Amino acid sequence: MSGPNGEPHVPVGGAGGNDDDDDDGESFGEEEYAAINSMLDQINSCLDHLEEKNDYLHACLKELLESNRQTRLEFQQQSEQQNTEADVQGSQPPV
Repeated sequence: MSGPNGEPHVPVGGAGGNDDDDDDGESFGEEEYAAINSMLDQINSCLDHLEEKNDYLHACLKELLESNRQTRLEFQQQSEQQNTEADVQGSQPPV
């Protein structure tokens, strides 16, 4: 039987009913270790995938930020140029 996310169901403690359990109920059989190892591999794969997505998003956001900076500088330069032209035209006497 599997859990809600498709992972194998691993009984906790002595609830598995294995004959090779110690009296304290803390020893695991090969199947339990294999199941835990499999789940850890799946978690590791998921974390790797999330890290790749995070790196991609970080690169996209850096590119967007640089693009926005460049656009803002261009607008500032245009605005300053228009203000300078308006000042020059305003200081000339009409013909």
